[in-house]
Amino acid sequence: MRKMKRKSISIAILSIALFTGSCTKDIIEEEPRGVFTPEFFSTELGVQGGLTYLYQNLRNVYGFAYFLNLGETGTDEYCAAQSADNNFFDLDLAGEGNLSSDSGFSIGRPWGNAFPAINTANGIIENAAAVGLDEALIAEAQFFRAFNYFLLVQTYGGVPLDLGSGELAFNSSAVRTSVRNTVPEVYTKAIFPDLIAAVNDLPENPRLTGAVTKNAARLFLAKAYLTYGWWLENPNGIPTYPEAPRTDPDGNGAAYYFQQAYDVAVQGINNPGPYGLLDYFYDVHVATNDRHEEMMLYADRTEESQIYNGADLGFSGTDGSANTAVWMVTSNYTTISVDGVAAVQREAAQSYGRPWTRMAPTTGALTETFAEKDLDSRYDGTFVTSYRGNWDKGGDETPTLTAANGLEIAPGDAVVSFLDDYDPNVDYSVNGGNIGGGQTAGRSDYVINLNEINRRFYPGLWKLGTYRTDNAGGLGSPNGALTRPFPIAKFSEFYLIAAEAAVKGASGNLSARDLVNVIRARAGMWRFDNGEQQERIEDNSAAMVAATPAVINIDYILAERSREYFGEGMRWYDLVRTQKWNEYASSYEIAGNDAADHNPTTTTRTIEPFHYLRPIPQGQIDDLDMSDAEKAAYQNPGY
Repeated sequence: MRKMKRKSISIAILSIALFTGSCTKDIIEEEPRGVFTPEFFSTELGVQGGLTYLYQNLRNVYGFAYFLNLGETGTDEYCAAQSADNNFFDLDLAGEGNLSSDSGFSIGRPWGNAFPAINTANGIIENAAAVGLDEALIAEAQFFRAFNYFLLVQTYGGVPLDLGSGELAFNSSAVRTSVRNTVPEVYTKAIFPDLIAAVNDLPENPRLTGAVTKNAARLFLAKAYLTYGWWLENPNGIPTYPEAPRTDPDGNGAAYYFQQAYDVAVQGINNPGPYGLLDYFYDVHVATNDRHEEMMLYADRTEESQIYNGADLGFSGTDGSANTAVWMVTSNYTTISVDGVAAVQREAAQSYGRPWTRMAPTTGALTETFAEKDLDSRYDGTFVTSYRGNWDKGGDETPTLTAANGLEIAPGDAVVSFLDDYDPNVDYSVNGGNIGGGQTAGRSDYVINLNEINRRFYPGLWKLGTYRTDNAGGLGSPNGALTRPFPIAKFSEFYLIAAEAAVKGASGNLSARDLVNVIRARAGMWRFDNGEQQERIEDNSAAMVAATPAVINIDYILAERSREYFGEGMRWYDLVRTQKWNEYASSYEIAGNDAADHNPTTTTRTIEPFHYLRPIPQGQIDDLDMSDAEKAAYQNPGY
């Protein structure tokens, strides 16, 4: 088959450059291969290669440079930071940019990567009988077809099921016409049947490390039922596209799907397979513990091979599948100078990494969402709350530096800290603007109140931070793409999906409060204080449970989801699903771009109902063989 590079809406191009290969040992191994052809899928090797590609393709979305921009900017969690450009201003909706079908690198990534995966899955499923494929392997392809359609329908609304050869059929030719199916059609013809089949046919335990299982399929089926239930209910009258009645083809109402979401999620809790909750929230995210039993699906990377990592281990930019998303939310900590020494330098360590400073947390996220910082370990296990001296690792042998209040600090000591509790006595006038911190009595570190952060200097996102084992006592390679797996789904979400469904009227043995309290009890368990960098053995689970309201509502569920999954790219989807986006994010507070600015101002966003769907990338629509009127009708309204 001749190679083609045309970007058609149906994305029916088989000659996609990718890594495929045999699956051996206990991990998915990738072997470079140039193209997939229809004949390739009729062999066992082809099926294995196609399945490997479906896993590899996750890296093109989850963790790529602008992934967090797509799922976080413009929400109550993140806003544009000091070094933001129009990629971020457009999605922040605060007047500096203009969200359109031509906007940046974020909005088109799910569209451009989901359809090749869907067509690959179609090819595997369609050729399964001829190959004599095991049902469990077919179920992996069905899982990924549903997974990608679920991502698409949440992001863009209804999308095409026919890629050129019929609905859910493998396509082997470039097609320049396309018809979008409605949201109910995508759910009831593609997502639900495939995930139900995956639940039935996938194994309890993964065939390889990181491969999908029966319970992974349950998690996404429960979440799809939950999301579709909200779509049917449509509490705030948000428009859909293509236009369709908010009715289910099978005649079921929203309540039916909320109950299904609850039932499937509880089944997942009661039949965990190889998964389960870790004892400590800290352990969910500390990089030395990656690929643990709470992680049900992730986009994997590796430090062992640059080829199989999919990105340069020494220096990476924003292209391709490099895991560099966390750099965008890393503040400009490298400007910290003490005693004329660059006290905090770029380091390939979890609290540091490459500071691109494109996105900043809002003050409300830090002070309101994470209001309880002493009992609840999730704030401490999410953010970098102290930047510590590492000048010795950069080759400077100066033993100590004179810092705040004329006190000495040594390597490893805090240089700048963000205070858990507001201190009205912080004096910001006593240091240069390059630090941005103030002094308070008795402390050698410069300090900043959380309600006085600015767009240049703010707590970084520790949970997704850099980790390398080859630093050899130095700064390592902080400009190399992250080699950590990027989290996509965790076992903990079963509890919050079921709790949300219960809030929406689903019934069962576990109430919304029961379910939420499992997560909150775990959040009260401490074994390490990340901010203080010292052991901390505390059990605050009883106090956390006691503080849970007697009656749980959707606002409390969303607050718990933010505390549990802050900065992981879920927030926009959560607020869109529940139609709370405008209510939660129509304004935010933060100080300006100067490191020494500690006077927060309120920024107003304009979030219109049509923004609840992202625009289809214009380049895809331009390649359609349609009239201008038909192209305009293909695009989501408002763009």
